[in-house]
Amino acid sequence: MTENQYLVAIFAFNYFGSVRIKLLLSYFKKAQKIWTCSRDELSEVGLPERRVSAFLDFRKNFDIEKYFNRLCNYNIKVTTIFDADFPKNLQDLDGTPMILYYKGVLDSLKTNSVAIVGTRRMTSYGREVTERFSSGLGNLGVTIISGLARGVDTVAHKACLSVNGKTVAVLGNGLDTVYPPENANLADEIIKKGGAIISEYPLGYPALPVNFAIRNRIVSGLSDAVIVIEGAEKSGTLLTAGHAAEQGKTVFAVPGQITSPLSAAPLYLLKNGAKIASSVKDILDELDFQIKVDKEKIQEIIPDTPEEANLLEILENEPLHLDELVRISGRKTSEISARLTIMEMKGMVKNLGQGIYRKN
Repeated sequence: MTENQYLVAIFAFNYFGSVRIKLLLSYFKKAQKIWTCSRDELSEVGLPERRVSAFLDFRKNFDIEKYFNRLCNYNIKVTTIFDADFPKNLQDLDGTPMILYYKGVLDSLKTNSVAIVGTRRMTSYGREVTERFSSGLGNLGVTIISGLARGVDTVAHKACLSVNGKTVAVLGNGLDTVYPPENANLADEIIKKGGAIISEYPLGYPALPVNFAIRNRIVSGLSDAVIVIEGAEKSGTLLTAGHAAEQGKTVFAVPGQITSPLSAAPLYLLKNGAKIASSVKDILDELDFQIKVDKEKIQEIIPDTPEEANLLEILENEPLHLDELVRISGRKTSEISARLTIMEMKGMVKNLGQGIYRKN
């Protein structure tokens, strides 16, 4: 067995977290040594006796070769912090997972990436702005990171996929199952379109409520910035934003109606230094993403798709709201929003605010 396989086996023992295993590695030097050491050697490190006994029992019953065969059957791959393909954004984080399970490909994590997070019980406004940000950024080649949860997460993944963008979902359970179960098809589509689903949890690990708060540090860690759409006063969304701030990432918040309970989290963040996000351009300008390098060339591009020509024709006589453009064109909101973002970057249209656009 390889050193990495021994490391994966040790992490499958759920009572050992990254910090504990880093300490064990610093003492024993190799994962193989941790796996084969005696009871006395484990006790010398300072592990509680009950943990030592539990690990020895686990080790005796755990079949490494069978476990890796199961991973293969599920098309699940594993990367460790010592591997070249381990996401660079996670390598220097406090509490970084030492191993990640994933299905799909990790290439999309090598580009600009933004996390979009929010409540599971979003409003129609929350859905609209989630679609606008996710499709707009996804259409520009920005990878969208979220958690595959109900609500904002689900809409963010779907909107990105609707413009053939890349998206990555971080789960709070083992990848042999998908939670929530109704998103199993969505997870498959993410993988098929060049993204990935990721977890630090071993096969068979259930979707416990505490897992989602823990996995949020990976959602923010993988991203260059976090956009908070909607969330209540006491929300897991704030945990993700907190992780992002601790990691030195930019936190954006989308303002909402002050009378809505789901505006509490964005409002709190805005009062405490988060950047306001009212358009995709706000994100691009603040982060100075590479897409802007060719801005002058982009501005010179004439309409090269029927969709752009059609929108310019519709906007010929007067500015119109996004909803009107959707109604007149007969296309989906996410498609029109994404196309308008591209056209704005080209200098073909101008966003006047509050979803109203005019031809330049």
